[in-house]
Amino acid sequence: MSGIEEIFGTMVFSDAVMRERLPAETYAAVLRTMRSGRRLHPDTAEVVAAAMRDWALEKGATHFTHWFQPMTGVTAEKHDSFLMPDGSGGVIMEFSGKELIHGEPDASSFPSGGLRATFEARGYTAWDPTSYAFIRDRVLYIPTAFCSYGGEALDQKTPLLRSMEALSRQALRVLRLFGTEAAQVLPMVGAEQEYFLVERDMYERRQDLIYTGRTLFGAMPPKGQEMDDHYFGTVKPRVAAFMREINEELWRVGVSAKTEHNEAAPAQHELACVYDTANIAADHNQLVMDVMQKTAKKHGLVCLLNEKPFEGVNGSGKHNNWSLATDKGVNLFDSGETPGENAQFLLFLCAVIKAADDYQDLLRISIASAGNDHRLGAAEAPPAIISMFLGEELTGILESIENDTACDVKQKELFKVGVHALPRFPKDTTDRNRTSPFAFTGNKFEFRMPGSAASISSANIAINTAVAEELRQFADELEGAQDFKSALQGLIKRVVREHKRVIFNGNGYDPAWVDEAERRGLHNLRSTPEALPHMLDEANVELYSRHKVFSYAELRSRLEVRQEEYCKLVMIEGKTALAMARREILPAVSGFASRLSGQALTMMAAMPDCSAQFELGTARSLMQLSDAAHTLAGRLENELVHAEQIHGPYEKSVFLHEHVLPVMGALRAACDDMETITSEDCWPFPTYGELLFGVK
Repeated sequence: MSGIEEIFGTMVFSDAVMRERLPAETYAAVLRTMRSGRRLHPDTAEVVAAAMRDWALEKGATHFTHWFQPMTGVTAEKHDSFLMPDGSGGVIMEFSGKELIHGEPDASSFPSGGLRATFEARGYTAWDPTSYAFIRDRVLYIPTAFCSYGGEALDQKTPLLRSMEALSRQALRVLRLFGTEAAQVLPMVGAEQEYFLVERDMYERRQDLIYTGRTLFGAMPPKGQEMDDHYFGTVKPRVAAFMREINEELWRVGVSAKTEHNEAAPAQHELACVYDTANIAADHNQLVMDVMQKTAKKHGLVCLLNEKPFEGVNGSGKHNNWSLATDKGVNLFDSGETPGENAQFLLFLCAVIKAADDYQDLLRISIASAGNDHRLGAAEAPPAIISMFLGEELTGILESIENDTACDVKQKELFKVGVHALPRFPKDTTDRNRTSPFAFTGNKFEFRMPGSAASISSANIAINTAVAEELRQFADELEGAQDFKSALQGLIKRVVREHKRVIFNGNGYDPAWVDEAERRGLHNLRSTPEALPHMLDEANVELYSRHKVFSYAELRSRLEVRQEEYCKLVMIEGKTALAMARREILPAVSGFASRLSGQALTMMAAMPDCSAQFELGTARSLMQLSDAAHTLAGRLENELVHAEQIHGPYEKSVFLHEHVLPVMGALRAACDDMETITSEDCWPFPTYGELLFGVK
């Protein structure tokens, strides 16, 4: 065996481990729970817990934790040891079925959006048996859901699992109409994780990176990513060593890290995993981010996951590749080779088209954040307008269906859906559109909008639920049809005609697209404060309630949490920018200008015919820029004080976006101009050139 085969999954309480260590009837009960969501009987849970404990102890574990994903966007854990006093001065190692399936962490400091008060601290974690337990750093990690005392979801996992169940229910109804056998339909996800690596000693000299994860000041160096020489280029030795270590740790805990390479911007890289169910993919992506950040420290580096850590070069996204598969391994977005399969494919394709059009706002909301607002709309990040790229050939097929005309796919062929033979169209016949938010790429959809720091759960909850609703409508219509084939043909034709506005194969960066999208009636929710309130639009509340993904209270709480998060982040950025300008940049520039002035006086005294144009001209320019920056710093302080006095999260988020961020941008421009004419030895913190090209 190769090294990968020897280490992969060695720290996972996997299906193979359970099959080996559990009695047959217990193993069967666990499988039923994993596939159908049935509760484990307490006696069965005791058997599983004992086997899991023995396995973990053999692997060197001393503690266990219920690992969950609160609405902070990161993971949380509380470690308890297996140790239990035996009453005779010794200890025994215990882990009960109750401890496996149920935990009770203090929930008082996690965001809840008003679902519970701070003095009501009780929260519950519940084992998610669909995601395997694993061991890291001598701790047994048990993936769990997290809810309040009243049963409301306080995490990302619970609504994701609900959305997966809703999607499976409706997809199975549609599949039965085609005679396709399946017991379950699973959303499959492959996440591509982009990130930056910078030297740790440089990171520690920049308050903006420490407090906000992105640079609030920084002039572009002479070279950025213009030469495209970093993209897919040779990986630097230290970065390669970092990549090797994260791969090995991820492989041990069952994360199928597969692809790694340099990304387009200097110091930017990417890691992609093999597809898995949306739930496991979300868990694994959280692990990927955590392992990256911890491993980087060991190599004297810092892993930056902010969506836009550097202005002027690419930001970092998290491309969410999404598809649907049956429990028998059939990809429902594979066009197939028989008429029935093609008709089925086209119907599922239409469900996604209609979902993207009907719920544009939800898709936009699912990826909205303060950091992502800086990234969207340029440098390989899609714009804020939701559209779908299908490619010329597939678009042509849909147009021919709409118009009952011949379709030119290799050869002209007149067809009717589900009646005559459909043309077979090869995969990947058109180029990829990197400006498209939602692109069909052969047998899957690539949702390119999520930011690099976000949990992919949010995006997949929105996609799953929206598609589930469209499939529900399709099934309702087709199940009662007297002539299925005729009804199917009419349904597909109608969906194409009514929702083709969301299909756009052109350049999403073209300013003309903004006007065209407006003419089509598409949303253009440019900022997070503008997008988030649509979460409580009647259609969205009804969607989530109907499919039991979010109650109104849960949805309202998430809106409040997201708005407060935006406000807190922008306030921290504003305060950090103010401190850096006043305490670092302006004093440094003043000192350099004073040095230049002193040098000019000395030179002119020694050489009366010397004009000292460089010294005096540079000092004059610096003082003009310094005066402007000082004035802007005062304005920023006033705007921040005003923002602090606004209590409503929506009103505050709008004020920060419309008043604080523009002043921060103007202050940055003045300071960046000063950087370009200030001596390198006087500038108070590492420059973009040092950060982007500093790792050897």
